[in-house]
Amino acid sequence: MRGATHAKWAACAVAVALSATACGGGSDSGGGGDGIVSSSWGDPQNPLEPANTNEVQGGKVLDMLFRGLKRYDPKTGEAKDMVAEKIDTTDQQNFTVTLKDGWKFSNDEPVTAHSFVDAWNYGADVRNKQNNSPFFSDIVGYEDLHPESGDPKAKTMKGLVVKDDKTFTVALKEKFSTWPETLGYQAFSPLPKAFFTDHAGWLNKPVGNGPYTVDSYTKGTGMKLRKWDGYTGDDKAQNAGVDLKVYTDNNTAYTDLIAGNLDLVDDVPAQQLKNVKSDLGDRYINQPALIIQTVVFPLYDAAWGKAGMEKVRRGISMAINRDEITKQIFQNTRTPAKDFTSPALGDKGGYKDSICGDACTFDPAQAKKLIEEGGGLPGGKMTLTSNVDTGSHREWMDAVCNSINNALGKGPVCTVNPVGTFADFRNQVSGFKMSGPFRSGWQADYPLIQNFLEPLYYTGASSNYGKFSNKDFDKLVDEANQESDSAKAVGKFQDAEKILAEQMPAIPLWYQNGSAGYSDRVSDVALNQFSVPVYDQIKVG
Repeated sequence: MRGATHAKWAACAVAVALSATACGGGSDSGGGGDGIVSSSWGDPQNPLEPANTNEVQGGKVLDMLFRGLKRYDPKTGEAKDMVAEKIDTTDQQNFTVTLKDGWKFSNDEPVTAHSFVDAWNYGADVRNKQNNSPFFSDIVGYEDLHPESGDPKAKTMKGLVVKDDKTFTVALKEKFSTWPETLGYQAFSPLPKAFFTDHAGWLNKPVGNGPYTVDSYTKGTGMKLRKWDGYTGDDKAQNAGVDLKVYTDNNTAYTDLIAGNLDLVDDVPAQQLKNVKSDLGDRYINQPALIIQTVVFPLYDAAWGKAGMEKVRRGISMAINRDEITKQIFQNTRTPAKDFTSPALGDKGGYKDSICGDACTFDPAQAKKLIEEGGGLPGGKMTLTSNVDTGSHREWMDAVCNSINNALGKGPVCTVNPVGTFADFRNQVSGFKMSGPFRSGWQADYPLIQNFLEPLYYTGASSNYGKFSNKDFDKLVDEANQESDSAKAVGKFQDAEKILAEQMPAIPLWYQNGSAGYSDRVSDVALNQFSVPVYDQIKVG
């Protein structure tokens, strides 16, 4: 498979769960002063290493601390050169990276080719147990540094070669024409020497090359970031800093916002959606994001994965009244899904609202017919599972089961199995212990159609938790990755997506919007396409 991982998975990644999950309590009251923006936050799941952070809370901080070779434009999503002066290739497989002059870390260490190569090798090394290591799996020599078992057979990936301080080369195992566009993802950030010489000290107070520095961090309480005056990028911070405050309940954060004790809440609670427009007016943001919610089938379970069950899976999809659920429960902050990607990609990026077709259209009569033709629900029933410690997961699961039960007319054959915590739920999912369909959420790592398909559905892919496998799908993905013409590549990815619509290894439910509310102390508040606030552009006063 090609490199990609679990894109800030589910409850920690999606906007409905951007509130603190396993966080400590409370925060000091009062909005930020002296040009400081105060914002709700949740403790990161992992230490703030770029190659180890794959959920939104930690990602918010890394986006303020680091700048990589590329950066995704907050408005358009385009991957624009940042630290990279240029990335050249003649064959879509071997790349030469040239860095711009003048970039440095906040400890005054220059950003060099070694800053990237050493960081990527560290991220790939199996001994370092970095969550994002699969992102480097395209590079020649990855398997030597990250074997399936045992210690590494090499100290570095032979596909990475430093030519001089400003130049390094990258050899990939296969052609991957859009590889440079993945380099805006934070796993590819550079690291200073201090990361390696005093790792514990660096983790306590990370040093990066972005517009902010870490002033202090108290787990369970918050993090204070301050503008770095020595930052050399053209996206300098427009405020004096950001105070990220940990909340265990996003309703409390919203109450603090309304009371004037907080400047920004980047996840408006579902319970407040009916009031948010009257409370905030134009200071409420609701926009499409690179996020989709699905229900995944455990195809490793013989009952769900046997031949002919694709009819049952399609029938279940057609039994779900997405329009009603998104309106009643989510107050139109979700949009019924019509494909397996996101409208935020745009037409050129690969979004196409006809891909899923009838399979994503509510049709209870046809749903019942398909389920019966496919042999019926396994054992005559199904259980839908999700964690319920964040968001409105219990509410929508109940609604989905009610919709399915009404379509089939055989009583409560669909029931809900709520899991108390996100951690327990994830352990079951990643351990392939599910016996029925389960919730999945996907927030893209980078704005490419490839990232919505390959990591989730390619045979053996890192986030293919339903263990779907289809040779035709894999072949089309491989061909799309090797295609140098972007329009033709998108077309092949869409052809692969059509196979998903036929086989339905997962049910697309709805696209998730990014939502936020802010105080009248601040202006120029915006969310990027990943639903994360563009903190550096917020102005105070």
